[in-house]
Amino acid sequence: MDQLHPRDDRRKEGVIASIFSGWSWKTVSSAIANVLEWYDFAIYGILAVTIAPLFFPTNDPVTGLLATFGVFAAGFMMRPLGGLVLGHVADKLGRSTALTLSVALMAVPTTLIAILPTYATIGIAAPLVLTLTRLLQGLSVGGAYTGSVTYLVENAPKGQRGLSGCWSLVGSIVGLLLGSMVAALVTSLLTPEQLTSWGWRLPFAAGILLAFLGVYLRRHSEGAEVEWEEPHTPEEPDIPIVDAVTNHGYDMLRVVGVNILNGVGFYIPFVYLTTYLVEYNELPQRYALDINTGTLVVLIFLIPVFAHLSDRYGRRPIMLIGAAGMVLLSYPLFWLLHHPSYTMVILGQLGFAVVMACFLGGLPAAMAEMFPRNVRMTAYSVAFNIPIALFGGTTPLVATYLIGYTHYDLAPAFYAMAAALVAFGTILTMRETFRRPLR
Repeated sequence: MDQLHPRDDRRKEGVIASIFSGWSWKTVSSAIANVLEWYDFAIYGILAVTIAPLFFPTNDPVTGLLATFGVFAAGFMMRPLGGLVLGHVADKLGRSTALTLSVALMAVPTTLIAILPTYATIGIAAPLVLTLTRLLQGLSVGGAYTGSVTYLVENAPKGQRGLSGCWSLVGSIVGLLLGSMVAALVTSLLTPEQLTSWGWRLPFAAGILLAFLGVYLRRHSEGAEVEWEEPHTPEEPDIPIVDAVTNHGYDMLRVVGVNILNGVGFYIPFVYLTTYLVEYNELPQRYALDINTGTLVVLIFLIPVFAHLSDRYGRRPIMLIGAAGMVLLSYPLFWLLHHPSYTMVILGQLGFAVVMACFLGGLPAAMAEMFPRNVRMTAYSVAFNIPIALFGGTTPLVATYLIGYTHYDLAPAFYAMAAALVAFGTILTMRETFRRPLR
């Protein structure tokens, strides 16, 4: 069934006009809330090189970095549980309730990280508390992104579900961009000694205020729940996850397979790469952060374009092109990233931005469209967060290990290619949903 107020008056218009034609306060507030939440979650990974010796002191820098990325991965391991809990809340109590709860859960661990003493002050308690804060953040993020996608897709103007759903992804990436910009600013303004002593805390302290602003936006979004053309009262299961696995298990497996590339293909070039450029290409940290910031801006502008194309030509063909691009181009793009020329490095990361934007543009809507309303949030959240936890959260760890084990600096490219092959094969098994009414 489609929504109560579909927009059937879509005229042939330019791409830019089409992209912004469906904006509303719902879209803007949901995207901004994602910005704030993902800033808090991402800043840890971006500042991993600085944080590592403060909480995991060791004579071997690689070991310390592995430990830091291990905590990064631990936060991701909580995401399936967060998706299960917040998905259950959303399907039983409403989308807005779950979204507000997810942002509130992010504020507490962000505050703790900003004031947490280091290993030199409280010893082993420092990395233990840091790990706990990442677990709480992972619980929150587990339902935030998928909840926002579900909310926007269900409220989308007719024929614009791909475009509407992509704003949640754009908001998340803007959060990463904001984290990268803040980290770059702090790194540029402070000396290395100041950054190590107290400067690294400033981005987390800013995140405290942003988290509470996110709570405000979630609570004051108009039209909290979708309106349906007819009374929409499907039988509500007592336990949504049981119904989801029993009746929609194959679609959940498809979500898992596709999002392996989402995890690996996103976190290698846009989170791990700042560390890679510093450690293995010997770029100054401020230059690595600047390059990452610039390519994230490009990604933000490209994703709505490909989402718009998915509304016109279908989710599957656009996503297949993106997955095939990752298979074919990962190695040459990594070769560029390892080049001593800054221009080549920039071209390499821009290449990843184009390919991943193609893959990601229609992906949020495609995933939400696969499930009926009464279990949509639970099925989507759990299935999405499993591969993101197993492959996205561990990607920096695996990439660092692969380079150390093979002594080959381009080894992460093969990991990205393998993930893209799995996603490509999975997309081939999916049905096209861009013109089907939501169930």
